[in-house]
This record gives sequence, C-alpha cells and structure tokens, in this order.
Amino acid sequence: MASRDEFNLQDYQALAEFRYNIRRFMRASEQILRPAGLKPQQYQLMLHIKGLPEGQQATIGDIAERLQIQHHSTVELVDRMAVRGLIRRKRAGEDRRQVMLELTPKGEKIIRELANLHRDELRNTGPALVGALRRVIANAQK
Repeated sequence: MASRDEFNLQDYQALAEFRYNIRRFMRASEQILRPAGLKPQQYQLMLHIKGLPEGQQATIGDIAERLQIQHHSTVELVDRMAVRGLIRRKRAGEDRRQVMLELTPKGEKIIRELANLHRDELRNTGPALVGALRRVIANAQK
C-alpha cells in the first residue's frame, strides 16, 4: 500500500482474499458448532474461559473485552450458558464480590471436542488464511 490514502488493485485483492479466507473458516466453524447446538459467540465464550493467558481470571469484564461486546451482553450470554449447564459462576477467594467464570465438566467435554474439530479445520484452511494475511501485510509495508 503506497500511502495511507492510496490503494491499488493488489491492495484490494489482498484484503478481499484475506476476508474471504476468514469467512471460509468462520463458515466451517458455524457448521462444526451446529450439531452441538452452539452459536459462534457461545463457543467463543467457552474458548476464552478455557484459554485465557496464564494468571488472568475469567471475569465478566475480561470476557466482554475478549468477545468485544458490552458488559450487559456478556452477562446475558453467561446466563444462557449457565442455564445449559456449560459454565458456572464462582465467587473469588478473598474478594467475594468478584465473580469468576469456569466451565462445568459438561462444558469442558464440549470445548475439548469442538476445539479438536476447529484445529482440524485450521489444518485445511489455515495455510490459505496465513498466506492471505502475509500478502496484506506485505502490501501495507510497501
């Protein structure tokens, strides 16, 4: 990409290819989740609870940030997942006002199965996605 305001055909093509490959993966993910009765945001909630960086606790605020949604939307999502028995709230040790989120054994089983299926899908779609991202980055550095 020549300058911030200048886009050439290759820039558009690189961005389009990148977005196409993201969408391919997301569509495959939706198909993986359908038999489990989960929506992508529900899977992402579970994935973030399980996969937060070491030392970081799964609070509503942290998960809202990870999902890029509002706090109250995260509360509603957590409520729906708790009713399904996939996650639960747990009071923090010293500060009993703080609520932590954790997966239930049922949630652990489901996230393990779904993560394995997603990893398999990434083996298929990942190389094209990475290649498209590299082209976008290479064009941005010109």
